Amino acid sequence: MSAKEQDAIIAALTPVIDGIVRTLGSFCEVVVHDFRRPERSVVAIAGTVTGRTVGGSMSEIGMGILARGDEATDELNYITRTQDGKLVKSSTMVLRDSAGTVFGALCVNVDITAVNQTHTLIGELVGVTGSAAVPTTTFDNDIGSVVDAIVDAHQLRQNKKWSELSRSERLELFRSLDDRGVFAVRGAAQQVAERLGISRASAYNYLAKARTGPGAHGPDGSAAAGTDQDGAQA
Repeated sequence: MSAKEQDAIIAALTPVIDGIVRTLGSFCEVVVHDFRRPERSVVAIAGTVTGRTVGGSMSEIGMGILARGDEATDELNYITRTQDGKLVKSSTMVLRDSAGTVFGALCVNVDITAVNQTHTLIGELVGVTGSAAVPTTTFDNDIGSVVDAIVDAHQLRQNKKWSELSRSERLELFRSLDDRGVFAVRGAAQQVAERLGISRASAYNYLAKARTGPGAHGPDGSAAAGTDQDGAQA
C-alpha cells in the first residue's frame, strides 16, 4: 500500500468533483472521502446537499463500506432521507490503489425531493398511490452524531433499553455495530458506552465476546478480534 499513490488519486479527483457539480447543477453534491481518517473523512466536497464541509464525517453508509475493508463494493443508486427531510439519491464508489486496497470513496448525492413531490402529485392525479419507506441517513460534520444515530437505531429496532436486553441481545448489538464499522472510529467504544450507560471496560468486554463468540466472523469468514482506533485492546 502506497500512501503517496493514494494521496495522488485523491488529489486528481479533487478538481473533478467541481466539474461534476457544475454539470449536474445545484441539486448535486459530490464528496471525496479518505477512509484513513474516518472521523473526518471528507477531504473534498462540491455542492451543498447534505450540508457537510471539508473535515466532516462519513455517513452510516460510508461506515458500513469502511467495515468491509477490501471486500467492499460500490453502492449505486440508493435512496435515503436526510434528517431535515430531503430525499437523496446517491452512489458511493470505492477508491482503490494499485494493490487493490480500499482507502476511500467518491460519493454523488442528488437532491430529488422536488422530483419525488412531482411524481407523487402526478400519481395522485392518475389514481396511483403508495411508496416504500425510505431510511433516514445521518449526514453530519461530527462523526459522533453518526455513531449515536447507529446506536439509537439499533435500540429502537429492539424496542428495549440496555438494561432489558438479554446477554445474547447485547452481544448481537455489539456485533452489529462492529459489522457497520462503528469501532473503526477513534473513541467510538467510549461513546457507545456512554450512549448505552455502561462503562468503557464493559463495552470492550462485550465487543471482544461479540468478535470471538458464536456468529462472529471477519472479512474472510474467520473469527474476528483486534483493537479499535484508540489502540486499546478490544
